[in-house]
Amino acid sequence: MKTVNLLVLATVTLAAVSCGPKKEKKEEAQKEETPKVLVLYYSQTSNTKAVAQEIATRLEADMEEIIPVEPYEGDFQATIERSAMEREQGITPEIQPLKADVANYDIIFLGYPIWFGTYAPPIATFLNQVDLSGKKIVPFCTFGSGGLESSMKDLREKQPKARVDSGYGVRAARLNAIPKEIDQFLKANGFIEGEFVKLEEFAEPTAVTSEEEAIFDAATGDYPMMHAKAELASSRAIPGGIEYLFIAKDLPREDMPNMPPAGEMKVYVTVLDGEAPVFTQVVR
Repeated sequence: MKTVNLLVLATVTLAAVSCGPKKEKKEEAQKEETPKVLVLYYSQTSNTKAVAQEIATRLEADMEEIIPVEPYEGDFQATIERSAMEREQGITPEIQPLKADVANYDIIFLGYPIWFGTYAPPIATFLNQVDLSGKKIVPFCTFGSGGLESSMKDLREKQPKARVDSGYGVRAARLNAIPKEIDQFLKANGFIEGEFVKLEEFAEPTAVTSEEEAIFDAATGDYPMMHAKAELASSRAIPGGIEYLFIAKDLPREDMPNMPPAGEMKVYVTVLDGEAPVFTQVVR
């Protein structure tokens, strides 16, 4: 019995010695394989900054702000006029040098407000200065009505060798939704662990009913930049309510007779239990 016990002890000891270094090497390899994440953003009014901070906090990631040398100051109209002038003249604003070396990161969460249907000009300057080939880019943005999809298309065209994944966008009127939506977004895309709600796909839209039309009008009626009529609709259940997808037609505006209609658009509207309808984004 003593001989057997000694043999077993020797075997266990040998196994412990031989497995120890392998386990350490495996843990070191896993650490080395953990991607480095940078949350990089431009924010004029702090709306996009709020999204950036939420993402960086949840991921425990590095974060840096893109700062124009000549800030966009003044009210909304002044910003739009300057941005329009820069677009017409092909000018991109000079930005301050970044402290972070983008080359050292594998995943970059890139945030911006939507101006004229795409990312704000300081982001254009940044994209002109760097090569993001081989990196994963996760866009996030804030907007008045929409622009996430169009900005993602522009990102892919500007950095064709980068992998631009699906992003997150939120209306400036819905900033209180950021914590919950970012939590679900990060979990659904595998950046953090935890349970998330996987939504069903929308069914094929059908002719809008009078009830659905009333929901659409209630959600969009007080937004001055939209003048549209819902024609088709589909809906699906979401936690705490219903989400609608409306196919709407842009209508001529009496206050802007020289502005042609934008055509067909998709308008997403949520109706949470006990709350009024609110549109979350427009895709033109």
